Amino acid sequence: MRGRLVDASNATLFAAVTLDGVEGACVYKPVAGERPLWDFPGGTLARREVAAYVVSAGLGWDVVPPTVLRDGPFGEGSVQWWIGSGGTDEDGDPLVPEPGGGVVDIVPPEQVPPGWLQVLRAQSYEGAAMSLVHADDPQLRRMAVFDAVANNADRKGGHILRDPGGALRGVDHGLTFNIEEKLRTVLWGWAGRRLPPDVLDVLVRFCADLTEEGRVHEQLRGLLTPAEIARTAVRVTRLAESGRYPRPGASRHPIPWPAF
Repeated sequence: MRGRLVDASNATLFAAVTLDGVEGACVYKPVAGERPLWDFPGGTLARREVAAYVVSAGLGWDVVPPTVLRDGPFGEGSVQWWIGSGGTDEDGDPLVPEPGGGVVDIVPPEQVPPGWLQVLRAQSYEGAAMSLVHADDPQLRRMAVFDAVANNADRKGGHILRDPGGALRGVDHGLTFNIEEKLRTVLWGWAGRRLPPDVLDVLVRFCADLTEEGRVHEQLRGLLTPAEIARTAVRVTRLAESGRYPRPGASRHPIPWPAF
């Protein structure tokens, strides 16, 4: 163990893993450190983190860094590969990349970068007009679809990072796979638009992977309940049949708070 990420709402520990003499940094989230939630069963967030990785890998998009269940110093928890910026601080620890990955931001309306999509306009505490915006980026498009599949209730801008290789990665997926529709995200810029053909092809294939005989269904057993796996399959089928990005629901808050 090297330290704790103090801004996290649940116990989130910065640690190191070693295999065959190779060491890497990771994030360890023990089940014992999870705060009770009214809308998610207790003690399930770590498994949802791992399930998000399973679905990400099954889609073939590598949205989620490698994540596994392990028995650590504080008991069982999720262990996820640390996404750093490629540099280290004065203590030799990996630096955290810029939240938003350079593709999500909050800016004055007149400073929206060319080609970016506006999600909403609001006011700062001082009364200044601000816009929540994101880039029209292919990696971000796939992340938005992944969030719809996983029913991600907490896609904040700060949960999007760029790894040293330039790929966009999503982190913090404990609030996923709920039976009820809970999609809350900052990535609404494509709402209602047609899905790209390559994304649609992936979703059609993924429907088969989520049947009871499918490989992803098998990997999700023990991580999610049968009802949660079945509901995930329903979401994928509906996305594939509609061929469009989802729209915000009128019965819930569609954007997490805070957005970053």
